[in-house]
Amino acid sequence: MPFRFCPCCGRAGNQHLHESVVGDEELLRLIGTNAPGWSRERGLCPACLEMFRGALNRFRANPTIFRDGRMSILPTPLRVGASERYAGRGVTIAFLDSGFYPHPDLIEPRNRIVHYENIIDPEADAEELGRPDVSSWHGMMTSVVATGNGHLSGGVYRGIASEARVVLVKVGSAHRIRHDDIRRGVEWAIENRRRFDIRVINISCGGDYEESYLTDGLSHSVEEAVRQGMVVVCAAGNVGNSPEHAVVPPASTPAAITVGGFNDKNTLELDDNEGYHSSYGPTIDGLQKPEIVAPSIWLAAPILPGTPTAAEARLYDLLQNTSDQDLRETLKANTGIDGDLDAAAELPLYLVRHLLAIKINDANVISGSYKHVDGTSFAAPIVSSVVAQMLECNPRLRPWEVKRLLIETARRLHGVAVERQGWGTVIPSRAVERAERMRHG
Repeated sequence: MPFRFCPCCGRAGNQHLHESVVGDEELLRLIGTNAPGWSRERGLCPACLEMFRGALNRFRANPTIFRDGRMSILPTPLRVGASERYAGRGVTIAFLDSGFYPHPDLIEPRNRIVHYENIIDPEADAEELGRPDVSSWHGMMTSVVATGNGHLSGGVYRGIASEARVVLVKVGSAHRIRHDDIRRGVEWAIENRRRFDIRVINISCGGDYEESYLTDGLSHSVEEAVRQGMVVVCAAGNVGNSPEHAVVPPASTPAAITVGGFNDKNTLELDDNEGYHSSYGPTIDGLQKPEIVAPSIWLAAPILPGTPTAAEARLYDLLQNTSDQDLRETLKANTGIDGDLDAAAELPLYLVRHLLAIKINDANVISGSYKHVDGTSFAAPIVSSVVAQMLECNPRLRPWEVKRLLIETARRLHGVAVERQGWGTVIPSRAVERAERMRHG
């Protein structure tokens, strides 16, 4: 077999298709759809073949993501082609955010939250974590996007690191997260890294202002965390459409892995993508950020239990799955949750259905327990979960090696400006494959 380049990813090597694949027309169609101009005679590298085979297997194993013949929101591991062999086992990720909640996807059937720390109020009572409030939303979603096991979805909407341990560090509120409080959160993680065996820090929040990493205390703490052996992953921010499009600390820190976003349109097509308004460099120090990007829109995330939003989502899901014959009775039995639906109870059924569809669309509801969200806050946890996979398969990886492997295995996106995507989108299966290769020398 001649030495040539993979028509999908461009990597050099001996490309071929195994005999077991040649007869799998469904797999061949999936490859052809995602690699325009590809034919089976051109072959495919082993890493890309594994990626496509894994995607097809997840399609076949999760028929519930289809509704009325149409695709619903794709699970994150499926859309990015994550390895099925690793789930962050033995790895602890610390999340720094505005607040948290012990979502069932983190604590059932086994509680993987090993610690909760409130930096801004160390005297907060032990029951605080279990009380849902407006500040709980963001951190609950970022932690579950990365490490949730899909308990409330039968395993469909799980994170890539669905068996990782979790440390939750509250560094602000829904109204404000201060620059120095993020710094204090990072310093707490450094001080407690051995106690909880923290290997990854995910920061889906940003500081108050731009400052050089040479003088900024928050940047110094991130640099120190990396020196102490922790991989720090930061969201780039979401001001890419403003004239400044500034990347601020901690994302502007050289040692951090800064993650921007793009719109994959909730499909598996590798070349049908659009940009996203994520922040990008150069930073105040003249550094290009982000290094890589990940999907940042149409991402499945949990709905905070015990809130009006949760009650509404459960009602919408119930009504959507109720027959026309029982629809009015179901509405009457669930009054007081949504005033618009209460008022529409006597309208013709087709108008009730139309209103229900509008409600579901406006609330981004996927089911009674999940909605779809957007922002680089949720692209960063995808990368953090991939890092957990890499560290599971090769615990000896150092932070700078993790960063280099993610960059080297990323794939440039067509139609997205280079300065907005860095080295391209994260390709989890390739990053894990390279981590395995390093483990074996």
